[in-house]
Amino acid sequence: LFYTLQEAQILIERWRRDYNEVRPHSSRGYRPPAPEAVEIGPPISRIFTPNIELALAVKLQIEPDILPSFVWMVVEEVQMTHDQREIHRKKRILESAERAGNINKTCRYFGIARSTFYLWRDRYREFGDEGLKSRKCCPHNHPNKTPDEVVEKILHLRRTYPMGPIRIVWYLERYHDIKTSDATVYRVCKRHGMGKLPNRVGRRAVHTHRYPKQVPGHHVQVDVKFLTLTRKKGSPVRRYQYTAIDDATRVRALKIYRRHTQANAIDFINYVVEKFPFRIRTIRTDRGHEFQALFHWHVADLGMEHVYIKPRTPQLNGKVERSHRTDKDEFYQLLTYRDDVDLEKKLAVWERFYNYDRPHGAHRGKTPYEALREKLS
Repeated sequence: LFYTLQEAQILIERWRRDYNEVRPHSSRGYRPPAPEAVEIGPPISRIFTPNIELALAVKLQIEPDILPSFVWMVVEEVQMTHDQREIHRKKRILESAERAGNINKTCRYFGIARSTFYLWRDRYREFGDEGLKSRKCCPHNHPNKTPDEVVEKILHLRRTYPMGPIRIVWYLERYHDIKTSDATVYRVCKRHGMGKLPNRVGRRAVHTHRYPKQVPGHHVQVDVKFLTLTRKKGSPVRRYQYTAIDDATRVRALKIYRRHTQANAIDFINYVVEKFPFRIRTIRTDRGHEFQALFHWHVADLGMEHVYIKPRTPQLNGKVERSHRTDKDEFYQLLTYRDDVDLEKKLAVWERFYNYDRPHGAHRGKTPYEALREKLS
């Protein structure tokens, strides 16, 4: 209940300043919207008339002669930081206990435990105002803290190769003999500002639910990845990566060509038949011009079946499409193009690494050839 309009304006102004300059906001990282200095206004006699002073003093239950000092004390409190307000509040409790001479009653009045009072008093006697600042309750050294060298390896893998937490766990266990959890890896990445991978789109609705084949060679998916590389002088060069991946084991064969033709597709199929250590039953491709009649009958002559996926449904060849994204993220973004000979050598190293050493998500951290060995045993 306000007796006058001026009294309401005073209290509203106090709340406005506190909201804009002191109160922490979650949307701004727990900072005030406008942390600016509060200028002390004119003397109290210019703000209040005698009648307003008396009415406000009665409302606030204080003596009229100390009203000016009380108002400026409120303004000064608005100007304080969080630590300053904490120090001021605790010192006021300590001073009240000293004046009253009864710690028990003081603690009951302010709603704190006596153990807390004694803790504040001892810290104040030893450190002064610094001892009354709020402290974090967490320990400085945690026995289960992730070692710094492990954190460095996690951040290096995350920064160099855009890997998720589970894949980082597999790499650490396979190549560094470090066992940790994916939750630990995620927390480390998030703590260092790498919680999300760049250039990632959300999951789309499932178009059709397909199951992986269980027999190696039952289905081999073939596709072409278009490459635009850059020479040292800055001019672009176009190359074509032909890719074949086994549906059951994820074993791959890769080869680079200068042109995108049926002749190159036929040559690549001959390379795949020679490369894969099992018999191929079916070749699955899209309806690109490189996989038309000549290619189709050549596959039939080799004793294999050639099937096309439905038009405009690349997800039916999803395994080879997903492997192309792995090529982009883990190989081509780190590649410096010099010439075709160097590119073919590096691609052969990458193909071997993918088949023999790279942990695969579909096999829960095992490599494609480890999965092939299990299926053939």
